[in-house]
Amino acid sequence: MAVPSYGLGGRVCLVTGGTRGIGLEIARRLLRDEGAKVVICARKQEGLDAALAELGAGENLLALPAHIAREAEVAALFSRIVEVFGRLDVLINNVGMNLLTASVTDADPATWQKIIDTNLNGTYLCSRAAAQIMKKQGRGKIVSVSSIAARRFAPGMGIYSVAKAGIEALTRVLAAELAPDNIQVNAVAPCMVKTGFSAPFWSNPATHDEIVKGIPLGRLAEPADIVEPVLFLCSDGANFITGQVINVDGGATIA
Repeated sequence: MAVPSYGLGGRVCLVTGGTRGIGLEIARRLLRDEGAKVVICARKQEGLDAALAELGAGENLLALPAHIAREAEVAALFSRIVEVFGRLDVLINNVGMNLLTASVTDADPATWQKIIDTNLNGTYLCSRAAAQIMKKQGRGKIVSVSSIAARRFAPGMGIYSVAKAGIEALTRVLAAELAPDNIQVNAVAPCMVKTGFSAPFWSNPATHDEIVKGIPLGRLAEPADIVEPVLFLCSDGANFITGQVINVDGGATIA
């Protein structure tokens, strides 16, 4: 099957959490098929080194360590991007993490803060930094990876659900505020994606089968399933789409 093209050649794109799972697949497509200039960031250097080895180091790929929930590190990340590439056209907020908790009320406040910081506050800080650059350019795209958990309860994922719901609210707020600057802000909301992040769920056959029962298309999502709508929202084809959250869930939210 022919790979769709989104006209992103030469665009400078930052993919947070770009060393594995959905982020790595997005970076791969942007580099291999779109000819974009790609920046990936992650907290751990070993993850960046592994991604560089897999993607193939070159002048169109920049890998930078950064903890996106720390304002100073975010500022340094975006400053370096502008220093190297001179601009930023696309931000893909992909970083996500969860710590399984029996309930929100019984969770330790430190656990709450860590999950909120990584998912929601990191998305805010990166979006804020990107918007400051994009405003000067007169255009830009911000796409965040949310989850259908933002609107559906899932055991062990209560704080994560709250954080993702915050990302969807942030998407709408930023879309309205940045529309006069020709910056479109959208999100995608996958169901469970078969990555290492969600392995504690799908690696158990009984749990896997129970989850799949709620997905009309009869399977979990693969990272590649999420890439296409993300790249579309980054493209000129989505210039009149903003403030939207696109479910990429195999029909789970209608089941």
